[in-house]
Amino acid sequence: MTDIKTIAVAALEDLKGKDIVALDVSELSDVMDTLVICTGTSNRQVKSLADNVVEEGKKAGIRPIGVEGIEQGEWVLVDYGDVVVHVMQAETRSFYDLEKLWSMTPASRDGHR
Repeated sequence: MTDIKTIAVAALEDLKGKDIVALDVSELSDVMDTLVICTGTSNRQVKSLADNVVEEGKKAGIRPIGVEGIEQGEWVLVDYGDVVVHVMQAETRSFYDLEKLWSMTPASRDGHR
């Protein structure tokens, strides 16, 4: 069986998602291992990209825990537990800059890195 990260990336590529990135965040998060981020060029494309991820996952027998933001189409989050997919419009992706946020080294409990 193919893993959901591979399925999600392929589903995004199928519909011409832009700047697809898969980040290993297992060292930074206890709730997920991989963050997949993709840019869509419009509300319609963002929705279509996210829908395609969900549909391709279902074909493989994998259903998301939740989907958020599909109505607006500016930023859609598809949560598979270990893998979380973010499909965003360019302005939103640039503003929130999740790649930078999730690449930061966490500070230790005493405040030192």
